[in-house]
Amino acid sequence: MPEVVDFLLLGAGQLLTCAVTGKGPKRGADLSDAGVVTNGAVAVSKGKIFAVGTKEEVERRIEGASVAAVIEAGGRVVLPGWVDPHTHAVFTDFRSDEFEARILGDSYLEIEQRGGGINRTVRGVRESSEEQLFESSRRRCMQMLRQGTTTIEIKSGYGLDLINEMKMLRVISRLGEETPLDVVPTFMGAHQKPPELKSGDRYLRLVVDEMIPAVASEGLADFIDVFCEEGVFGIEETREILEAGRQAGFGLKLHADEITSLGGAELAVELGAVSAEHLIRVSREGVDELGRSSTVAVLLPCTSLGLASRTFAPARDLIGAGAAVALATDFNPGSAPSGSMPLAVALACSQMGMTPAEAINAATINAAFAVGRDDEAGSIEPGKRADLVIYDTGDYRDIPARAGMNLAAVVIKEGLRAWEREGFKDRSEVGT
Repeated sequence: MPEVVDFLLLGAGQLLTCAVTGKGPKRGADLSDAGVVTNGAVAVSKGKIFAVGTKEEVERRIEGASVAAVIEAGGRVVLPGWVDPHTHAVFTDFRSDEFEARILGDSYLEIEQRGGGINRTVRGVRESSEEQLFESSRRRCMQMLRQGTTTIEIKSGYGLDLINEMKMLRVISRLGEETPLDVVPTFMGAHQKPPELKSGDRYLRLVVDEMIPAVASEGLADFIDVFCEEGVFGIEETREILEAGRQAGFGLKLHADEITSLGGAELAVELGAVSAEHLIRVSREGVDELGRSSTVAVLLPCTSLGLASRTFAPARDLIGAGAAVALATDFNPGSAPSGSMPLAVALACSQMGMTPAEAINAATINAAFAVGRDDEAGSIEPGKRADLVIYDTGDYRDIPARAGMNLAAVVIKEGLRAWEREGFKDRSEVGT
């Protein structure tokens, strides 16, 4: 037992631990168990969780220790910090005009063909200095923190040449160092083929022969990702890039079956990828293979919203097949210009048929598995980082039900108060 408890959180009306009961992420019926503790408490020492349970249980565990500070939740909901396992949060400007164009009937590929989409953002990133790119991205990441996100994955992929991909990855590294967030870096030079290297395999060779070795030598990424899609990178190109990434020491991720059913999910399982992401058009075979695999199915409902689409990934089919389902925002300037994990959770419930408990588990502990941080984040368990969020409500189901409202009141990162909504108790509906 520690001599000093840095802080003791008391009075959680509902404390959702999101703890796993065995090895690996939550699946099937277990996904519905958010580990709700009534009148919950958490003791924290040196940035780590020491004890979790009811007030009486935790007080017994720390008996004799000195308590430096007490945080009274006042009957409110307490959750683990959100883990966002799929973002493109480093960019210059939003492309909100393209959102309007999609509402008027233009497709993603039509917008891309006339100079919009990813290549438009690539031009902005290439024209920006590293400092400009860092500052604009830092401000967006802090907005995500204020909604309760404490761990995020960020992909490169808006540079599409060696110089600018490395610039993006340095910015991603700085965001992890200079904000309270834990940042998981992913190299995604294979996000698109730039116009100057569109034909043949010239860009493929650049990614495999130059970019991957350079990124690996600088230690700037944990994972590698590829946009496996018709007209972007085909199955065999994706396989070659991911195999080269694995040999360089990266964990594997895959943008799979977003626009067409190309077999990306099946490839992700075959290669033992940590995650297959998007899956809007995943085949029945892909669903079944994900259900039998360790690959996490990362679903991105905010992308369907941003694309003005009524088609969402088949969450219920995946859960029924036994797949490990996680949620993410896909925060990016065009197809998903929202970094709100509560919005992703709300859409998963209203549009994909997930229950609030399933969606919260998918956005916390399962999301942590999708970025290899399950031993540190995603649940409120002894030994993990003290990443906690107090929500100004007495019922966790309010978080998705009251979509569009940021109910986060206090965000605690590694035992420190990273953000608090000023004067929230004076306006609180909980009352204490």
